[in-house]
Amino acid sequence: MPAPIAAPSDAVPAIAPTGLKTKRPRDPRLDFFRGVGMLIILLAHIPSDGWALWIPARFGFSDATEMFVFQSGMASAIAFGSTYDRNGAIALTTRVTQRIWQIFWAHIVVFIVVAAIMVVAGTRYDGVTYVDSLNLVPFIKDPGRLLVGLLTLTYVPNYFDILPMYIVILALMPVMIFASKANRYLPLFLMTVLWLATQFGLTRLPAEPWSDRPWFFDPFGWQFLFFTGFFLMRGVLPAPGYDRRLMALAIAVVIATVPFAWVRFQEVHPFFQMAAARIAPLTDKTDFGLLRFVHFIALSYIVVHVVGEKGVRLRGPVVRVLTVVGQQSLAVFITGMVIAQPIGIALDHVGRTTSAEAVGNLFGFATLIGTAYLVRWFKSSPWKS
Repeated sequence: MPAPIAAPSDAVPAIAPTGLKTKRPRDPRLDFFRGVGMLIILLAHIPSDGWALWIPARFGFSDATEMFVFQSGMASAIAFGSTYDRNGAIALTTRVTQRIWQIFWAHIVVFIVVAAIMVVAGTRYDGVTYVDSLNLVPFIKDPGRLLVGLLTLTYVPNYFDILPMYIVILALMPVMIFASKANRYLPLFLMTVLWLATQFGLTRLPAEPWSDRPWFFDPFGWQFLFFTGFFLMRGVLPAPGYDRRLMALAIAVVIATVPFAWVRFQEVHPFFQMAAARIAPLTDKTDFGLLRFVHFIALSYIVVHVVGEKGVRLRGPVVRVLTVVGQQSLAVFITGMVIAQPIGIALDHVGRTTSAEAVGNLFGFATLIGTAYLVRWFKSSPWKS
């Protein structure tokens, strides 16, 4: 899980004695846990994957989505916050716009590629078409009208909802940075107001033209977690140091949530099922319910101290590989979204045995790792040397 890192010196360039700007080393925890999150997200997107029964989401209120959003906020503080510090508001706005443009087209390409895969795949063993399994039949029947909706983000099928959420949150970033310059606590006020508006259903964005279904991830609720990570990295929010009482509280919170999140408890006694239903508004994923935030912060507090200061205990080849995966998270995430469905289709055909699922999941992991290393190689511009 991600670590709440708040060190302003990590987020801005240092000035060397010669007057040249040099980047300080990035905290290894950020990229490592982003890499872990990419693997978990892949498992969560492979249809009916047995391994997904053991991801953190099955035992607590928060899941890999929180990891993705929180860590994206921290990474954005390094990338975009330092741009503002060095070059000002125009440079910041321009760079954010460029990133939104990249993610928008990534979203369009992922949709088209996955839709094409579903069409080619045909029908499942149970007679349901793969197109229908992702609720893409309306698009296949009326591509002209829904293509406009796809390009205007008024048609957002559930499987393709994370990147549109990220686009809206990125668009809020200049506002939050400018607010922080006006008053240290103003962005915290804005974050809270937007989150509260989401809890009262005031920020719903339409997900499809023929119904009132909103986006599965409401960006105005999830921005609270993104900017928590963002301002922790910027140093606006202080990161709590190690305290035995806080650690005990965090562990208690994580353990106490298990009976209300793990389906096995709910099968044992109806009390847990009824309790889970009653607290559902506080664990709601669309609006980012309060208990999701509490659970995630508690889990993060535990992990950040388990791995040691600056991730001193994160060592070894596995850590190095996952760090590379985390450094190329956008490309890896897109790849995971595309390959998750073919892996699920393959498992439908060969049978979901233990060995088949192991091969499918490990193939997926290898593909994500290979993608990360390939993208890193391309970014190094080897042709220039």
